[in-house]
Amino acid sequence: MDAPVIALVYVVPFVAIGLVAKRLIDAWMKKKGATLDDLHAQAGPNRRKGLQFLLGFWRRED
Repeated sequence: MDAPVIALVYVVPFVAIGLVAKRLIDAWMKKKGATLDDLHAQAGPNRRKGLQFLLGFWRRED
């Protein structure tokens, strides 16, 4: 019984902070009118292609 409680005490706050941060970033990007396509355009044609980790998600960039 102690192990699951300890795991919840350590894991749940990180998950909650991550979800709140993601929602705040999404709201901020929507307010500013920014999209991921805009960010990619700023990086230019020489940006690294392939598997990218961005804002908590793995994305395939080709």
